[in-house]
Amino acid sequence: MKRNSIDQDILYEDNHLIILNKRPSDIVQGDKTGDEPLSETLKNYIRIKYNKPGEVFLGVVHRLDRPVSGTVVFARTSKALSRLNVMLRDGLMHKTYWAVVKNTPPQSEDHLVQFLTRNAEKNKSFVYDKPVEGAKKAELIYKVIGKSDGYYLLGINLLTGRHHQIRAQLSSMGCPVKGDLKYGYPRSNPGGFIHLHSRAIEFIHPVKNEPLKVIAPPPPDKLWDYFSAKSMPDDFSQ
Repeated sequence: MKRNSIDQDILYEDNHLIILNKRPSDIVQGDKTGDEPLSETLKNYIRIKYNKPGEVFLGVVHRLDRPVSGTVVFARTSKALSRLNVMLRDGLMHKTYWAVVKNTPPQSEDHLVQFLTRNAEKNKSFVYDKPVEGAKKAELIYKVIGKSDGYYLLGINLLTGRHHQIRAQLSSMGCPVKGDLKYGYPRSNPGGFIHLHSRAIEFIHPVKNEPLKVIAPPPPDKLWDYFSAKSMPDDFSQ
């Protein structure tokens, strides 16, 4: 399904990068659904805006699951892409997420260190407290930063980037993300989105060598609107 315009979702743009506020229904790269991915939508945007003939270069730096919203970084040059890939590998790209859960978290804040295995057939990750064969270490820090009638807003600093990591780890502590049927939430949200949002991303610009921090407003939704209006913190690192 094609969108009418992508301009309003662009949070930052220069000759080297584009940072987009992904909508929950978007896919970052092509998949079996055949829906147009953001990578192609952005190529068309660049081609038209800058009147570029021929093939447009656009590198996908990282992905977000389809039902998740928020910041996604794309590289407009191969130099930026290679440098951003190194930053991502070395943990120099700081990502902050918001997640809404219904169940009371076991602690008001905690540093979770667990191990994840991925089942490709089920497209699902499984959490273990100790290393098992094929598992990858998964780390995040969460903190309760807001509360409404019946829900908690968690701020999450993602320290590793594993498949479905936040969704799986929060579920393992008894707090599945609101709307996330795959990881144990009892009801879906209208439209199939889940209340997980990549709120902010921070790193050193790969070419300008300057600090860059971009914050994404969550998509229109009653709960997101409630928490956004409360001016919740965007940085809660330890």
